[in-house]
Amino acid sequence: MIGSEKKVGESSLRSMPGTRHAILLTGGGTGGHLAIVRAVKEALLAQGVRPFYIGSESGQDREWFDADGDFADKLFLPTRGVVNRRGFGKAAALGQVLKSSVAARRYLKEHGISAVLSVGGFSAAPASFAALASGVPLFIHEQNAVPGRLNRLFRPFCRAYFSSYDGERIDYPVREVFFQKARTRATIRTVVFLGGSQGASAINDFALKAASGLKDRGIAIIHQTGRRDFERVKQGYARVGIDADVFPFDKALHEKIARADFAVSRAGASTLWELVANRIPTLFVPYPHAAGDHQYFNAKFLCEKGAAWVKRESELVVDDLLNIDAEAVEAASRRLEGLIGPGGAEAIANALLQGVL
Repeated sequence: MIGSEKKVGESSLRSMPGTRHAILLTGGGTGGHLAIVRAVKEALLAQGVRPFYIGSESGQDREWFDADGDFADKLFLPTRGVVNRRGFGKAAALGQVLKSSVAARRYLKEHGISAVLSVGGFSAAPASFAALASGVPLFIHEQNAVPGRLNRLFRPFCRAYFSSYDGERIDYPVREVFFQKARTRATIRTVVFLGGSQGASAINDFALKAASGLKDRGIAIIHQTGRRDFERVKQGYARVGIDADVFPFDKALHEKIARADFAVSRAGASTLWELVANRIPTLFVPYPHAAGDHQYFNAKFLCEKGAAWVKRESELVVDDLLNIDAEAVEAASRRLEGLIGPGGAEAIANALLQGVL
């Protein structure tokens, strides 16, 4: 936690000529991890600091950052997940992590890295091991209500641990546009279905089943299908004569969410907190194979506050959506207010910079 740590502002940083801030961000594999890297990177850039980055050759790391010129330098290492492997596969993956950790340690020394922020995921292992072996302060951001194994391993040794689920929390790094478009919903005129950039067939199927009932109630549909399922879902709406706003992925998704009054979504941490920031009530359908069932517990955190709904894929029925009334929507939307505030990325950036002064 940041707790009572002194925060370093832009003006104080600029008053210290000659102080070097060689900050390295590491981790990824999935969009949830990488969204944190991007948010903190942008906060550091705003303070005149170009961070370094270490990720993996696999996962989505290269897709997100290979062509990103904001970093001072980048390194992609041949790592892969260890947790779900067995026998020789697990041993090979561990060996690869250790080999990559040696390369990461050389990289930290070569660039004079003064602090490392890990956002978790298998991509973070080499640089995190390297930081501890080199005596470089390690900071951790945990996105989920159930911490990942890597973050649990390193937490006792880190300088600070950032989480939005602990009692004394740092706000989750969410882009300002979600706060700017926030509003209290008092009725449902438009529903947005969110399966993520990779899509979620269970949410897509559920949307098609609910489509006629929504149409009968005069409720419009916005639907992010993911690339693989776009044509099938688009044709499904066409067959029942519904003119839905269907798209595989949209970089301006915040505008679609802002138009909607209710969401049906997976419960990945970044998506969940973006929805909270926008104060849009949501029926969460957690990905059933998420490590440690963390998506369910992410959503449960909000449900216990009366600010969301959660249903397992296997239990989901159309009435779970159609029977939610306007009074419940407004109550949930009001409870979302204040659960998160802007400035999460800036607070993490300040903590990183404070830690190296």
